[in-house]
Amino acid sequence: MGILAVFLTLASLGSAAFEDVKMDDIKSNLISTVKYLSHDIGQRSYLDIGKLNKAAQYIEDKFRSYGCNVKRQPFTYQGNTYFNIIGEVKGTKTTKDEILVIGAHYDTVMGTPGADDNASGVAGLLELARLAALRPFEMTVCFVAFSLEEPPIFRTEHMGSYVYAKSLKDEGINVYGMISLEMLGYFCDSKGCQYYPLPMFRWFYPDKGNFISFVGNISSRAFTKKVKRSFKSVSSLPVESLNTASFVLGVDFSDHRSFWKFGYPAFMVTDTAFYRNPYYHGLGDTALTLDYERTSELIIGLYKSLSRLER
Repeated sequence: MGILAVFLTLASLGSAAFEDVKMDDIKSNLISTVKYLSHDIGQRSYLDIGKLNKAAQYIEDKFRSYGCNVKRQPFTYQGNTYFNIIGEVKGTKTTKDEILVIGAHYDTVMGTPGADDNASGVAGLLELARLAALRPFEMTVCFVAFSLEEPPIFRTEHMGSYVYAKSLKDEGINVYGMISLEMLGYFCDSKGCQYYPLPMFRWFYPDKGNFISFVGNISSRAFTKKVKRSFKSVSSLPVESLNTASFVLGVDFSDHRSFWKFGYPAFMVTDTAFYRNPYYHGLGDTALTLDYERTSELIIGLYKSLSRLER
């Protein structure tokens, strides 16, 4: 076979690999999940046990319908039982003993329906699981929906993500990296609508909130850059990244923080939360405020980029 023929064959195989990635389907599914969690269920705080259980069942049912290997991980806090929901998609290379973890929390603070924070992250998690189940990555991926990320549990050992990360460490499981999906759906295009933790950041980053951000600690820099480089090669959605010390406000504001505690590389994918979204942790965080077109572009880009990580 000539070089040109080989190239054309590989190109056609690459194209076929993403034939199941349909923008309209992804957008429709994102809208459906965000509306169900934020409107049909609504506030999902640590006190709303019934609502959290309803959300957990919805996520579990979705994972099962996609063909994932599903498991519930129970844990307790103040006498109540909460659940992490895990949907595993086995990798195509059985010789690899590492796993990739992709997670999103499904609880909210009190007083908000939590569409962006974090129904958008859960919706993205479910879509990535669906696509990966249709055409798995080389590496096994554990898609995990965490309970108890929000205050008053945040930054404690009672977080669902801490419980899960600790269990991986205790079992000696090798983790290639962890990606936390934390608020994915709010974008703004007016000049000055994007804020930052320090004034100097404006010298290096856009003043419009028309991008997605990858944020991690210094130890996770190599992992973050690898995914970012892969993402930029397959998506036109603007992406910015930051790997810095945890004292910069917001850098550790999600479940990736729990994985740092056990030495795993981890970063969050985020629309930058309160640095952009004026409805953060409020009643206005509804499904109608989100940009599902760009969120769909993000999910397609993440799926394609993660599928190429080991090439």
